[in-house]
Amino acid sequence: MSEHIPDSVESRASIAGHPIHPMLVSLPIGFLIGVLLSDIGYATTTSPFWAEASRWLLLGGILTGAAAGIVGLIDFISIAYIRSLTAAWIHFLGNTGVIALSIINLLIRPSDPQADVPGGGLILSIVVVLILFVTGWLGGELSYRYRVGVMPRTHMSD
Repeated sequence: MSEHIPDSVESRASIAGHPIHPMLVSLPIGFLIGVLLSDIGYATTTSPFWAEASRWLLLGGILTGAAAGIVGLIDFISIAYIRSLTAAWIHFLGNTGVIALSIINLLIRPSDPQADVPGGGLILSIVVVLILFVTGWLGGELSYRYRVGVMPRTHMSD
């Protein structure tokens, strides 16, 4: 018995039929992977530059992640088909966890640019990136397998 997958599930949060959520997600993903890289930079050099870079990257990841999350939440709340998908729930809950862990990661870091990155900061950065691998994969599944955010053929030109 196979599940019915529609030809398209048009996004409610879109511009000219193009969903906004996929346009935004590259920002928090890049910022939060950057946090891990700058934490590794700090762990290997102890240069305060990397500690400060991690704080700014965390802030950027949290703010852009919240923006991407709000836009994604519009479709999640307003389209029952999306809420019926296990992949969507894991994507939603995992990315909510990413933002929560990133906020904790930012709060545990001293605001002094010369201060060390706490050991827990590096661990949280690793966990966040691992979760992002899973939720990013599932975001692709939602688009490519389950057709979320795909425009109906009637909107497409030859």
